[in-house]
Amino acid sequence: MKVSIIGQGYVGLTISAFAGASYRVIGFDKNQVTVDQLNAGISHIEGVENSVIAGLISQGKYRATTLGSDIKGSDIVVIAVPTPLDSDRQPDLSYIDAACKVIGENLDSPALIINESTSYPGTIRNCIKPSIEKYSKVSVSHEYAISPERVDPGRSDYNQKNTARLFAGLTPEATKRTRDFYSTFCDNLIEVSSPEVAEAAKLFENSFRQVNIALVNELAQISHALGIDVRETLDAAGTKPYGFMKFTPSAGVGGHCIPVDPSYLSYVAEKAGVSATFIQRANEVNLAMPKYIATRVAKDNGGSLKGKKVLVIGVAYKPNVADTRETASELLIDALELLGAEVTWNDPVVKSWRGKKSAPLSGIDIAVVATKHDLVSAAEILNSAPYVFDTTGKVKGAVQL
Repeated sequence: MKVSIIGQGYVGLTISAFAGASYRVIGFDKNQVTVDQLNAGISHIEGVENSVIAGLISQGKYRATTLGSDIKGSDIVVIAVPTPLDSDRQPDLSYIDAACKVIGENLDSPALIINESTSYPGTIRNCIKPSIEKYSKVSVSHEYAISPERVDPGRSDYNQKNTARLFAGLTPEATKRTRDFYSTFCDNLIEVSSPEVAEAAKLFENSFRQVNIALVNELAQISHALGIDVRETLDAAGTKPYGFMKFTPSAGVGGHCIPVDPSYLSYVAEKAGVSATFIQRANEVNLAMPKYIATRVAKDNGGSLKGKKVLVIGVAYKPNVADTRETASELLIDALELLGAEVTWNDPVVKSWRGKKSAPLSGIDIAVVATKHDLVSAAEILNSAPYVFDTTGKVKGAVQL
Protein backbone atom coordinates (compact mmCIF):
# COMPACT_ATOMS: atom_id res chain seq x y z
CA MET A 1 0.00 0.00 0.00
CA LYS A 2 1.32 3.45 -0.94
CA VAL A 3 1.02 6.32 1.53
CA SER A 4 1.98 9.89 0.73
CA ILE A 5 2.65 12.40 3.52
CA ILE A 6 2.33 16.04 2.45
CA GLY A 7 4.79 18.02 4.56
CA GLN A 8 7.98 16.61 6.07
CA GLY A 9 8.27 18.79 9.13
CA TYR A 10 7.87 17.61 12.72
CA VAL A 11 4.46 16.01 12.23
CA GLY A 12 4.93 14.74 8.70
CA LEU A 13 8.35 13.16 9.14
CA THR A 14 7.36 11.55 12.43
CA ILE A 15 4.32 9.95 10.79
CA SER A 16 6.47 8.92 7.83
CA ALA A 17 8.87 7.15 10.16
CA PHE A 18 6.14 5.21 11.96
CA ALA A 19 4.08 4.45 8.85
CA GLY A 20 7.19 3.31 6.98
CA ALA A 21 7.31 0.16 9.09
CA SER A 22 4.12 -1.08 7.40
CA TYR A 23 3.67 0.94 4.21
CA ARG A 24 5.59 2.32 1.25
CA VAL A 25 5.84 6.03 2.06
CA ILE A 26 6.37 9.05 -0.17
CA GLY A 27 7.31 12.15 1.80
CA PHE A 28 6.41 15.30 -0.14
CA ASP A 29 7.91 18.65 0.79
CA LYS A 30 8.51 21.83 -1.20
CA ASN A 31 11.90 22.44 0.41
CA GLN A 32 14.54 20.91 -1.85
CA VAL A 33 17.26 21.10 0.83
CA THR A 34 15.07 19.16 3.27
CA VAL A 35 14.25 16.56 0.63
CA ASP A 36 17.90 16.11 -0.36
CA GLN A 37 18.91 15.65 3.29
CA LEU A 38 16.16 13.11 3.90
CA ASN A 39 17.08 11.10 0.82
CA ALA A 40 20.64 11.05 2.14
CA GLY A 41 19.32 9.52 5.36
CA ILE A 42 19.67 12.70 7.41
CA SER A 43 16.77 13.66 9.67
CA HIS A 44 16.16 17.31 10.58
CA ILE A 45 13.63 16.51 13.29
CA GLU A 46 14.37 15.68 16.93
CA GLY A 47 12.99 12.28 17.83
CA VAL A 48 13.44 10.85 14.32
CA GLU A 49 16.89 9.31 14.15
CA ASN A 50 19.03 9.28 11.02
CA SER A 51 19.25 5.50 11.28
CA VAL A 52 15.47 5.19 11.05
CA ILE A 53 15.25 7.23 7.85
CA ALA A 54 18.32 5.54 6.35
CA GLY A 55 16.89 2.13 7.22
CA LEU A 56 13.55 2.83 5.56
CA ILE A 57 15.30 4.14 2.45
CA SER A 58 17.49 1.04 2.20
CA GLN A 59 14.37 -1.15 2.43
CA GLY A 60 12.63 0.85 -0.29
CA LYS A 61 9.95 1.97 2.16
CA TYR A 62 10.60 5.71 2.12
CA ARG A 63 11.51 8.37 -0.39
CA ALA A 64 11.30 12.14 -0.13
CA THR A 65 10.35 14.29 -3.11
CA THR A 66 9.44 17.78 -4.25
CA LEU A 67 7.46 16.45 -7.21
CA GLY A 68 3.71 16.38 -6.79
CA SER A 69 3.45 13.75 -9.52
CA ASP A 70 5.15 11.26 -7.17
CA ILE A 71 1.97 10.96 -5.09
CA LYS A 72 0.08 9.44 -8.04
CA GLY A 73 -1.35 6.04 -7.20
CA SER A 74 -1.41 6.68 -3.45
CA ASP A 75 -3.97 4.74 -1.43
CA ILE A 76 -3.72 7.18 1.47
CA VAL A 77 -2.58 10.81 1.58
CA VAL A 78 -1.90 12.51 4.91
CA ILE A 79 -1.82 16.31 5.12
CA ALA A 80 0.74 17.40 7.73
CA VAL A 81 1.53 21.05 7.00
CA PRO A 82 1.77 24.15 9.22
CA THR A 83 -1.35 26.09 10.15
CA PRO A 84 0.08 29.38 11.49
CA LEU A 85 -1.48 32.76 12.15
CA ASP A 86 -1.18 35.63 9.70
CA SER A 87 0.07 39.12 10.58
CA ASP A 88 -3.35 39.96 12.04
CA ARG A 89 -3.26 36.78 14.19
CA GLN A 90 -5.99 35.18 12.09
CA PRO A 91 -5.89 31.56 10.82
CA ASP A 92 -3.65 31.10 7.80
CA LEU A 93 -4.73 28.06 5.77
CA SER A 94 -2.46 28.82 2.81
CA TYR A 95 -0.31 25.75 3.50
CA ILE A 96 -3.39 23.54 3.60
CA ASP A 97 -4.62 25.06 0.35
CA ALA A 98 -1.22 24.41 -1.24
CA ALA A 99 -1.41 20.78 -0.08
CA CYS A 100 -4.89 20.48 -1.56
CA LYS A 101 -3.55 21.82 -4.85
CA VAL A 102 -0.81 19.18 -4.95
CA ILE A 103 -3.35 16.45 -4.19
CA GLY A 104 -5.99 17.71 -6.60
CA GLU A 105 -3.62 18.17 -9.50
CA ASN A 106 -1.84 14.83 -9.13
CA LEU A 107 -4.08 12.26 -7.48
CA ASP A 108 -6.27 10.83 -10.25
CA SER A 109 -7.49 7.67 -8.49
CA PRO A 110 -9.67 7.33 -5.35
CA ALA A 111 -7.79 7.59 -2.07
CA LEU A 112 -8.29 8.27 1.62
CA ILE A 113 -7.32 11.86 2.50
CA ILE A 114 -6.48 12.37 6.18
CA ASN A 115 -5.80 15.78 7.69
CA GLU A 116 -3.40 15.87 10.65
CA SER A 117 -2.86 19.64 10.53
CA THR A 118 -4.55 21.50 13.36
CA SER A 119 -7.42 23.71 12.26
CA TYR A 120 -10.87 24.84 13.28
CA PRO A 121 -14.01 22.66 13.13
CA GLY A 122 -15.29 22.29 9.60
CA THR A 123 -11.89 22.40 7.88
CA ILE A 124 -11.94 18.88 6.43
CA ARG A 125 -15.59 19.15 5.37
CA ASN A 126 -15.80 22.76 4.19
CA CYS A 127 -12.23 23.61 3.15
CA ILE A 128 -10.11 20.58 2.28
CA LYS A 129 -12.70 18.48 0.44
CA PRO A 130 -13.99 21.39 -1.75
CA SER A 131 -10.44 22.61 -2.43
CA ILE A 132 -9.22 19.23 -3.63
CA GLU A 133 -12.30 18.88 -5.81
CA LYS A 134 -11.66 22.37 -7.22
CA TYR A 135 -8.06 21.57 -8.14
CA SER A 136 -8.76 18.06 -9.48
CA LYS A 137 -8.33 17.63 -13.21
CA VAL A 138 -10.66 14.63 -13.25
CA SER A 139 -13.69 13.65 -11.23
CA VAL A 140 -12.45 11.44 -8.37
CA SER A 141 -14.40 10.23 -5.33
CA HIS A 142 -11.96 10.43 -2.42
CA GLU A 143 -12.75 9.56 1.17
CA TYR A 144 -11.92 12.19 3.83
CA ALA A 145 -11.00 11.97 7.52
CA ILE A 146 -9.35 13.88 10.35
CA SER A 147 -6.86 12.74 12.99
CA PRO A 148 -5.22 15.77 14.62
CA GLU A 149 -1.60 15.39 15.73
CA ARG A 150 -1.30 15.47 19.55
CA VAL A 151 2.29 14.46 20.34
CA ASP A 152 4.33 16.72 22.64
CA PRO A 153 7.89 17.24 21.26
CA GLY A 154 10.69 16.28 23.60
CA ARG A 155 8.74 13.81 25.71
CA SER A 156 10.16 10.32 26.15
CA ASP A 157 7.08 8.83 27.83
CA TYR A 158 4.54 9.57 25.08
CA ASN A 159 4.97 9.31 21.32
CA GLN A 160 3.00 8.46 18.18
CA LYS A 161 2.57 4.88 19.35
CA ASN A 162 1.06 5.36 22.80
CA THR A 163 -0.53 8.83 22.67
CA ALA A 164 -4.31 8.55 22.33
CA ARG A 165 -5.25 9.37 18.74
CA LEU A 166 -8.64 10.88 17.88
CA PHE A 167 -10.12 10.21 14.47
CA ALA A 168 -13.32 10.46 12.44
CA GLY A 169 -14.27 10.29 8.78
CA LEU A 170 -16.86 12.08 6.70
CA THR A 171 -18.30 8.64 5.93
CA PRO A 172 -18.32 5.29 7.77
CA GLU A 173 -15.97 3.91 5.12
CA ALA A 174 -13.49 6.77 5.69
CA THR A 175 -13.64 6.16 9.44
CA LYS A 176 -12.97 2.43 9.00
CA ARG A 177 -10.05 2.99 6.65
CA THR A 178 -8.56 5.59 8.99
CA ARG A 179 -8.73 3.14 11.88
CA ASP A 180 -7.08 0.44 9.77
CA PHE A 181 -4.25 2.81 8.79
CA TYR A 182 -3.36 4.08 12.25
CA SER A 183 -3.86 0.72 13.98
CA THR A 184 -0.60 -0.47 12.42
CA PHE A 185 1.46 1.95 14.54
CA CYS A 186 -0.85 3.46 17.19
CA ASP A 187 -1.98 1.56 20.29
CA ASN A 188 -4.75 3.87 21.48
CA LEU A 189 -7.32 4.88 18.85
CA ILE A 190 -10.40 6.85 19.86
CA GLU A 191 -13.19 7.20 17.33
CA VAL A 192 -15.43 10.26 17.74
CA SER A 193 -18.77 10.96 16.13
CA SER A 194 -17.67 13.54 13.56
CA PRO A 195 -14.58 15.27 12.16
CA GLU A 196 -15.76 18.48 13.80
CA VAL A 197 -15.54 16.88 17.26
CA ALA A 198 -11.95 15.77 16.61
CA GLU A 199 -11.00 19.19 15.23
CA ALA A 200 -12.59 20.98 18.19
CA ALA A 201 -11.03 18.65 20.78
CA LYS A 202 -7.50 19.55 19.65
CA LEU A 203 -8.29 23.25 19.94
CA PHE A 204 -9.98 22.79 23.34
CA GLU A 205 -6.92 20.97 24.72
CA ASN A 206 -4.55 23.80 23.95
CA SER A 207 -7.02 26.56 24.77
CA PHE A 208 -7.34 24.97 28.22
CA ARG A 209 -3.58 25.18 28.66
CA GLN A 210 -3.38 28.73 27.28
CA VAL A 211 -6.08 29.96 29.66
CA ASN A 212 -4.56 28.30 32.74
CA ILE A 213 -1.05 29.52 31.93
CA ALA A 214 -2.46 33.03 31.57
CA LEU A 215 -4.19 32.66 34.93
CA VAL A 216 -0.97 31.77 36.77
CA ASN A 217 0.94 34.46 34.88
CA GLU A 218 -1.59 36.99 36.14
CA LEU A 219 -1.33 35.45 39.60
CA ALA A 220 2.46 35.92 39.43
CA GLN A 221 1.98 39.63 38.84
CA ILE A 222 -0.55 39.92 41.66
CA SER A 223 1.69 37.96 44.03
CA HIS A 224 4.70 40.16 43.28
CA ALA A 225 2.63 43.29 43.99
CA LEU A 226 1.52 41.78 47.30
CA GLY A 227 4.97 40.50 48.27
CA ILE A 228 3.92 36.84 48.09
CA ASP A 229 5.96 33.95 46.65
CA VAL A 230 3.79 32.76 43.75
CA ARG A 231 5.45 29.35 43.43
CA GLU A 232 5.06 28.58 47.13
CA THR A 233 1.43 29.62 46.80
CA LEU A 234 0.93 27.24 43.88
CA ASP A 235 2.68 24.43 45.75
CA ALA A 236 0.39 25.04 48.71
CA ALA A 237 -2.71 25.05 46.52
CA GLY A 238 -1.49 21.84 44.90
CA THR A 239 -1.74 19.96 48.20
CA LYS A 240 -5.51 19.84 47.74
CA PRO A 241 -6.21 16.28 46.56
CA TYR A 242 -8.99 17.23 44.16
CA GLY A 243 -10.29 20.16 42.11
CA PHE A 244 -6.90 21.78 41.41
CA MET A 245 -4.50 21.30 38.50
CA LYS A 246 -1.15 22.99 38.90
CA PHE A 247 0.25 25.28 36.20
CA THR A 248 3.33 27.46 36.67
CA PRO A 249 4.13 31.03 35.54
CA SER A 250 6.49 31.65 32.64
CA ALA A 251 7.72 34.21 30.14
CA GLY A 252 4.69 33.41 27.98
CA VAL A 253 3.76 30.50 25.74
CA GLY A 254 5.57 28.99 22.76
CA GLY A 255 5.55 26.19 20.25
CA HIS A 256 3.18 25.75 17.36
CA CYS A 257 0.13 24.72 19.41
CA ILE A 258 -0.60 26.78 22.52
CA PRO A 259 0.07 30.26 21.03
CA VAL A 260 -1.87 29.38 17.86
CA ASP A 261 -4.72 26.93 18.47
CA PRO A 262 -6.80 29.17 20.78
CA SER A 263 -6.86 31.83 18.04
CA TYR A 264 -8.29 29.26 15.63
CA LEU A 265 -11.01 28.46 18.16
CA SER A 266 -11.68 32.14 18.78
CA TYR A 267 -11.91 32.74 15.03
CA VAL A 268 -14.49 30.04 14.38
CA ALA A 269 -16.44 31.05 17.50
CA GLU A 270 -16.78 34.61 16.24
CA LYS A 271 -17.82 33.30 12.82
CA ALA A 272 -20.61 31.47 14.65
CA GLY A 273 -21.64 34.65 16.49
CA VAL A 274 -20.06 33.78 19.85
CA SER A 275 -17.49 36.04 21.52
CA ALA A 276 -14.53 34.03 22.88
CA THR A 277 -13.72 36.67 25.50
CA PHE A 278 -11.96 34.33 27.91
CA ILE A 279 -9.64 32.93 25.24
CA GLN A 280 -8.84 36.38 23.87
CA ARG A 281 -8.01 37.73 27.33
CA ALA A 282 -5.71 34.76 28.02
CA ASN A 283 -3.88 35.46 24.78
CA GLU A 284 -3.43 39.11 25.76
CA VAL A 285 -2.02 38.20 29.19
CA ASN A 286 0.52 35.74 27.80
CA LEU A 287 1.62 38.06 25.00
CA ALA A 288 2.15 40.83 27.58
CA MET A 289 4.37 38.75 29.88
CA PRO A 290 7.68 39.58 28.10
CA LYS A 291 7.00 43.30 28.50
CA TYR A 292 6.11 42.80 32.17
CA ILE A 293 9.34 40.87 32.76
CA ALA A 294 11.48 43.46 30.95
CA THR A 295 9.90 46.23 33.02
CA ARG A 296 10.59 44.37 36.27
CA VAL A 297 14.20 43.76 35.28
CA ALA A 298 14.63 47.45 34.47
CA LYS A 299 13.06 48.50 37.77
CA ASP A 300 15.44 46.23 39.69
CA ASN A 301 18.40 47.79 37.86
CA GLY A 302 17.93 51.48 38.55
CA GLY A 303 14.91 51.97 36.32
CA SER A 304 16.79 51.81 33.03
CA LEU A 305 18.44 49.17 30.86
CA LYS A 306 20.12 51.64 28.54
CA GLY A 307 23.60 50.38 27.72
CA LYS A 308 23.19 47.29 29.90
CA LYS A 309 24.46 44.00 28.48
CA VAL A 310 21.60 41.55 28.92
CA LEU A 311 21.77 37.83 28.14
CA VAL A 312 18.53 35.91 27.57
CA ILE A 313 19.18 32.30 28.55
CA GLY A 314 17.13 29.79 26.57
CA VAL A 315 15.45 30.65 23.27
CA ALA A 316 13.83 27.27 22.62
CA TYR A 317 10.15 27.41 23.49
CA LYS A 318 10.51 24.61 26.07
CA PRO A 319 13.34 22.79 27.90
CA ASN A 320 15.57 20.24 26.19
CA VAL A 321 14.35 20.74 22.61
CA ALA A 322 15.80 22.88 19.81
CA ASP A 323 12.40 24.11 18.63
CA THR A 324 12.07 27.92 18.58
CA ARG A 325 8.62 28.16 16.98
CA GLU A 326 6.61 31.01 18.54
CA THR A 327 9.12 31.19 21.39
CA ALA A 328 8.35 33.77 24.07
CA SER A 329 12.06 34.62 24.08
CA GLU A 330 11.61 36.53 20.84
CA LEU A 331 9.11 38.94 22.38
CA LEU A 332 11.24 39.12 25.54
CA ILE A 333 14.33 40.15 23.58
CA ASP A 334 12.31 42.76 21.70
CA ALA A 335 10.93 44.15 24.98
CA LEU A 336 14.40 44.36 26.54
CA GLU A 337 15.83 46.08 23.46
CA LEU A 338 13.00 48.62 23.51
CA LEU A 339 14.18 49.58 26.99
CA GLY A 340 17.69 50.20 25.67
CA ALA A 341 19.39 46.90 26.56
CA GLU A 342 22.12 45.37 24.42
CA VAL A 343 20.71 41.86 24.18
CA THR A 344 22.42 38.59 23.29
CA TRP A 345 21.19 35.04 23.89
CA ASN A 346 22.55 31.72 25.07
CA ASP A 347 21.11 28.30 24.33
CA PRO A 348 23.22 25.11 24.22
CA VAL A 349 20.51 23.26 22.31
CA VAL A 350 19.70 25.92 19.71
CA LYS A 351 22.90 26.51 17.75
CA SER A 352 21.70 29.34 15.51
CA TRP A 353 18.65 31.61 15.65
CA ARG A 354 17.62 34.88 14.01
CA GLY A 355 20.89 34.92 12.12
CA LYS A 356 23.05 34.73 15.25
CA LYS A 357 24.80 32.08 17.30
CA SER A 358 24.62 31.34 21.00
CA ALA A 359 26.66 33.77 23.15
CA PRO A 360 28.78 32.70 26.14
CA LEU A 361 27.59 32.79 29.74
CA SER A 362 29.93 35.64 30.62
CA GLY A 363 30.69 39.32 30.09
CA ILE A 364 27.18 40.53 30.87
CA ASP A 365 25.43 42.75 33.40
CA ILE A 366 22.10 40.94 33.54
CA ALA A 367 20.89 37.41 32.77
CA VAL A 368 17.22 36.61 32.19
CA VAL A 369 16.34 32.90 32.19
CA ALA A 370 13.50 32.22 29.75
CA THR A 371 14.06 28.48 29.23
CA LYS A 372 16.18 26.26 31.49
CA HIS A 373 17.75 23.30 29.70
CA ASP A 374 19.22 20.42 31.71
CA LEU A 375 22.55 21.04 29.95
CA VAL A 376 22.99 24.32 31.83
CA SER A 377 23.34 24.15 35.61
CA ALA A 378 21.81 26.66 37.98
CA ALA A 379 25.31 27.40 39.30
CA GLU A 380 26.55 28.33 35.81
CA ILE A 381 23.63 30.67 35.38
CA LEU A 382 24.06 32.31 38.79
CA ASN A 383 27.75 32.90 38.08
CA SER A 384 27.07 34.43 34.66
CA ALA A 385 25.97 37.90 35.85
CA PRO A 386 25.66 40.10 38.96
CA TYR A 387 21.86 40.10 38.51
CA VAL A 388 19.88 37.04 37.37
CA PHE A 389 16.12 37.04 36.80
CA ASP A 390 14.52 33.61 36.55
CA THR A 391 11.15 33.06 34.86
CA THR A 392 11.31 29.26 35.22
CA GLY A 393 11.55 28.70 38.97
CA LYS A 394 14.52 26.37 38.40
CA VAL A 395 17.38 28.69 39.38
CA LYS A 396 17.31 29.04 43.14
CA GLY A 397 19.06 32.17 44.34
CA ALA A 398 18.00 34.23 41.32
CA VAL A 399 15.30 36.89 41.39
CA GLN A 400 12.08 34.99 40.73
CA LEU A 401 9.14 35.86 38.51
